Amino acid sequence: MIDIKVPTVGESITEVTLLKWIKKDGTYVVRDEVIAELESEKATFEV
Repeated sequence: MIDIKVPTVGESITEVTLLKWIKKDGTYVVRDEVIAELESEKATFEV
């Protein structure tokens, strides 16, 4: 298991919601590949 670092989306935003998990469990992932979509109060972004 590895840590997934969520980018800072703003000083006032303290939590995000997982909208969509893009990669299937056990799938190989390369660096900078999108694995999920997250949503905050103000924006939707990919991780």
